[in-house]
Amino acid sequence: MKLVYQLALTQIKGVGNTLAKQLIDHCGSAEEVFRSSKKQLMLIPGIGERVAGNILHKEVMNAVEKEVAFIDKHKIKVLFWSEPEYPVKLKQCIDAPVLLYFKGNANLQTKKVISMVGTRNASEYGKSICEEFVASFRQEEVLVVSGLAHGIDSFAHEACLKNQIATVGVLGHGLDRIYPAINRALATDMLKNGGLLTEYPSGTNPDRQNFPSRNRIIAGLADVTVVVEATIKGGALITAEIANAYNRDVCAFPGDIKRQSSSGCNHLIKTHRAHLISSAKDLAYLMNWDLTSEKKEEKQLSLEIILNPEEKHVFDIVKESGAIGIDALAYKTNLTQSKLAILLLELEMKGVLIALPGKMYRTP
Repeated sequence: MKLVYQLALTQIKGVGNTLAKQLIDHCGSAEEVFRSSKKQLMLIPGIGERVAGNILHKEVMNAVEKEVAFIDKHKIKVLFWSEPEYPVKLKQCIDAPVLLYFKGNANLQTKKVISMVGTRNASEYGKSICEEFVASFRQEEVLVVSGLAHGIDSFAHEACLKNQIATVGVLGHGLDRIYPAINRALATDMLKNGGLLTEYPSGTNPDRQNFPSRNRIIAGLADVTVVVEATIKGGALITAEIANAYNRDVCAFPGDIKRQSSSGCNHLIKTHRAHLISSAKDLAYLMNWDLTSEKKEEKQLSLEIILNPEEKHVFDIVKESGAIGIDALAYKTNLTQSKLAILLLELEMKGVLIALPGKMYRTP
């Protein structure tokens, strides 16, 4: 019965995601919203007489019967905003959907989540980037999210399946259809190691206005959004802008300055809306992710070999300090700022130090 009330909350005229969350906060649950009187509802900020009447209208409950049957028949998971199964990263976003429909087996709470977006008219260059980038994570526990569209989205999903990496497609329509239809087989394969996610109930068409809204879910689910190949006016840049608004990292692969399909990525980099990356290693460095535990151990074992005595001295102080500024480091090492700057750059290039804002440094 709880499911019925949760679905009904999304069917009320005049009640969007923000107001639905406000109703839950005031009433305690979706069920209590519908058990409240009209007078009680009108005491809630934003709920006037008309909306209160819409909430209590019997047609609201009647409208969800068909959806409940569809959910049961197709074994769809309903993720409600106030429950622990709802993706934590997405819940942090102010405009997150109050309810999601999910079919698949992916762990939406995976610690490392990457969104990959790009143009529908992808080139072989874009395809090769998807294949190489995704393959670099085949030994990692990551989740790759995209939009199951033509081009970069499809290439990213396919590369994940090839490398046995979980991948989720976020849809701009209900789970009773796949758009574009050519990706139906791909979508079916994704259910075996990943899944399909949407905020839209069955019967919702893939209308144009749904896709910008869909893009906020792609951005909100992830720690970082990676733009592989995109035009200036493409939906990928909308996703990147949303990710920036959520204070999430955005990365972009640069491309040929004369190619329109690279103009979006180059623009993001040029305007400091995205970090320039050329490999998975660049992303791992930016996000402070270890690609494999073995590499970390190998790096630690080889420190004595790759560092000269001065570098080793600086490295040991930084490691012991946790994080330290260049002024304090100069004092502790008794080195000049210029000499220290050179050593720090060498250590950074060797991958054993990470530069932080404010001229601070720490070990990986």
